[in-house]
Amino acid sequence: MDPIDRELVNRLQDGIEIGPRPFAESAKALGIPEEEVVRRIQRMVDDGYLSRFGPLYNADRMGGAVTLAAMAVPPERMDEVVEQVNAHVEVSHNYARDHDVLNMWFVISAEAPNRVDEVMDAIREETGLEVYNMPKEREYYIGLRLAL
Repeated sequence: MDPIDRELVNRLQDGIEIGPRPFAESAKALGIPEEEVVRRIQRMVDDGYLSRFGPLYNADRMGGAVTLAAMAVPPERMDEVVEQVNAHVEVSHNYARDHDVLNMWFVISAEAPNRVDEVMDAIREETGLEVYNMPKEREYYIGLRLAL
């Protein structure tokens, strides 16, 4: 990432304008064309600097559901299981964790509450491993922003 990429990521963490030219403000502030903003974002996603670029929705408020799930994945199967889990469009975040038992944690966001269970069931079936559902009991807004 060059300095412009870093500044772009910092700016995007604060949100972008929804409209016909969502990247205009960032482009102007960075002194580059809007098309270059789009190209840079796509390159950072393609190169793995950004794992995802897109809107964040509050699925609960929209009639859907979100849950945190965890699995105990044998280390020798981690890459295989990551692919299987990430193949589900409802999985938005997936993290390997250094934990004695539950070493994979991921978020499932679905359009309908029953879809969370369906996705967990499908992952169980595909991997042969248990999926533990850990739904939120209370939501906290912490305003996480990671400056680059």
